[in-house]
Amino acid sequence: MALKATIFKIDLSISDMDRNYYAEHSLTIARHPSENDQRMMLRVLAFIFNASDTLTFTKGLSEVEDPDLWQKNLHDGIELWIELGQPSEQRIKKGCNQAQHMMVYSYCNGAFDKWWQKEQSALNQRKNLSVITIDETIGEQLSALVNRQMHIQCTLSEGQAWLTIGEQAIELTPNILKNE
Repeated sequence: MALKATIFKIDLSISDMDRNYYAEHSLTIARHPSENDQRMMLRVLAFIFNASDTLTFTKGLSEVEDPDLWQKNLHDGIELWIELGQPSEQRIKKGCNQAQHMMVYSYCNGAFDKWWQKEQSALNQRKNLSVITIDETIGEQLSALVNRQMHIQCTLSEGQAWLTIGEQAIELTPNILKNE
């Protein structure tokens, strides 16, 4: 018998002063049985940093053809394609070719460092690709705060983010390795 996804509900309040974006989002996230809390929270961070009314979570690990998140326009064209981790060159090529902009979010760790060293020169040739890392200790802190129902308040300003989850506050600065 196959394991089912675990459903998480997140009430997210975003104040993004860098983009003048202020909104409330009610997110329902299905965490695939093979996905851990740290990866799920990286998806939430990717949503926070790119939040819009049209950014959506896809089926993710359940649907290998789709990215983790995407933003489509009214004509079903893909404006933004977001992948997590260390995607293959073929996956990056697909995302860059199908979307106006592609982003890769990953936790900064030894596996990412090896991937980045190997792929950096090829990735730097992609004009519509951004690569962003988050300190792995932030992922550990976030995964310790995961609950099936969460309230997250986030303020973004000058490239930094301040998250409040319950009574815990976390400050983070994403590391932009490559920006379109």
